[in-house]
Amino acid sequence: MEGAQWYLRYHDDITFKSDSRIWLDHYKYKDLPEITLSAPIGTGQMASIPVLNQQSYTGRKPVIPSALADTLCADLGISVLLEKFNTILGTSYTHLTGGVYSALEDSILKNYDFGTVYARLRPFWYDDLTTVVDELSNREVRYQKILQDVLVEDRIISTSVPPRRVWDLYSNRVVPYWVARQWPWGTSHSWMDKEDREDMLTPINGREWPVPIPKDISLDLIRIEMLNLGAEYAWLDVLCLRQEGGPREDLREEEWKVDVPTIGGVYNNRLTGVVFYLSGLGRPLNSKADDLESDRCWFKRAWTLQEMSEDHEVIIGGDTDDKELKAKFESLLWSLKNTGRTYAVLSQMQRRVSTKSVDKVVGLAYLLRSDFMPAYYEKQSEEDAWTALVAATGGWSQAELLFLYPKPGDGNKIWRPSWKQVMTEEFPIRNPLLYRWAYETNVGSYPGEHAYIIESAFVRGLSRADSRGRDRQGEVVVEDDTGTESTFEIFARHQYPIPDGLYMLLGTIGIFEAAEELYCVCWVVGWRLPDQRYKKLSVFEMSDFEKMDDSKEMRDSCGFGPKPQTKFGYRRQQHCRVPVRRGFYNRAPVKLSRMVSRGIAKEASVTFLA
Repeated sequence: MEGAQWYLRYHDDITFKSDSRIWLDHYKYKDLPEITLSAPIGTGQMASIPVLNQQSYTGRKPVIPSALADTLCADLGISVLLEKFNTILGTSYTHLTGGVYSALEDSILKNYDFGTVYARLRPFWYDDLTTVVDELSNREVRYQKILQDVLVEDRIISTSVPPRRVWDLYSNRVVPYWVARQWPWGTSHSWMDKEDREDMLTPINGREWPVPIPKDISLDLIRIEMLNLGAEYAWLDVLCLRQEGGPREDLREEEWKVDVPTIGGVYNNRLTGVVFYLSGLGRPLNSKADDLESDRCWFKRAWTLQEMSEDHEVIIGGDTDDKELKAKFESLLWSLKNTGRTYAVLSQMQRRVSTKSVDKVVGLAYLLRSDFMPAYYEKQSEEDAWTALVAATGGWSQAELLFLYPKPGDGNKIWRPSWKQVMTEEFPIRNPLLYRWAYETNVGSYPGEHAYIIESAFVRGLSRADSRGRDRQGEVVVEDDTGTESTFEIFARHQYPIPDGLYMLLGTIGIFEAAEELYCVCWVVGWRLPDQRYKKLSVFEMSDFEKMDDSKEMRDSCGFGPKPQTKFGYRRQQHCRVPVRRGFYNRAPVKLSRMVSRGIAKEASVTFLA
């Protein structure tokens, strides 16, 4: 099964409630009695809690206190259970209301506490309850099939996998996603050192594993803060991702194959917010949160890099009403939103640390726009994990590794850098945007995309590094199909030597998104091996920003198609996505188009790279 097939088959199971449906559900809460949750006794007096949002919650959302959530349904009985539901949710159901008696009886038979049954029935309470027991049972079976089918030969074939569990803040219980079917808010935090945190068993997650939290914080405080911020469901790793040290270590390893790589999906949505605890989970924000000397700093942790997305709202957790401090860290977080390009992401990861070395690789999956994701194995080598990840990344990221990285790889592939190179070497900074790269995928070989190929070209002038580290200029000499020679100026934005000689070139179109928006052609220089694979040596660029007329022949030779009429948008032409900008349609890669028309360069599918 392919990812698209999986998504279509399980679309209704993984699709979360729409904003309008959530609004309708919450509209029913407007007449509910007001309730107040206060910080529990034992965490100190309310005035001593520095985070204002953690002191108390007051509102009409149907939240329940922890004491009620912890009460066993068997101790309450069906009549009291029904009375509690009616009071909390503002209904007047009786034992005879369709499905109510059987649903409450089922909760007693399964030895649920009130928080668990409240979490399971609340999403259905205002609807027909006649089939709710069977519906929940069917959803559970269906979701197990979803997780089984999404993992194919150590590959997670879709990036649309919802989280396995979410924290229902109204009931204060962790529930399977198939119960809520609502996308959770994300929580991002820096982990404290072991001596500053404790492992606690809590009924919130059914005591399935010890939950590591800072010693001076309780989950009740975090719950109150999240409720004040507007969340109904949240995803918190220590509660929703099975942690180490529990009784089912075998189950943890199996779950992590899917759950760890797909963590990034929680943070890559625009429907909910993400709360950032930069000074530790639930702890007050302080000025040391950006202490880069500490490996526990949020800005140095590998996993937190993927938790900053352009789609979601930035919310500072642990806010003590210090507006200047809050503004400082909001600015720092917003600065990470511009790291979407491949080398910007890799440069960020170079400066980060992780407890398990392989986590730095796995934490890149969503950032590199992967088409699918490798399963997680914590004992896997970094190089093997990197090889699997690159095979999964989208065409844009693969193209940048091929056309912009200036050296041959020193690992098991030559066309792209090894993980050692990724983590130790400086990356090119001023990169063109590669947009002429097609989206076809050739399974089993890389990259299966279209490129321009020059079978024989003499390159000269780039054999020595510049003593001052400046861009270097050289020339490439080529022959057309009549034997006529042409010389083109080329330049390298790196210092890797390219000895004078004959090479085979692979090229794609790039654009510098400066004021002029100038075209260039990015070339890979190398040789064809006896087995027909292509061996990369280095890269260079060729400026290509001459004005051109708007003739159909010239545009067609570049694959640009008809003159666009839109002010901004995209036009798909022969498997290519080509930017269309106002006043820019008469600019195109003229030199390359002439190379193609004269038989110097040709379009071909690049299928096998060494």
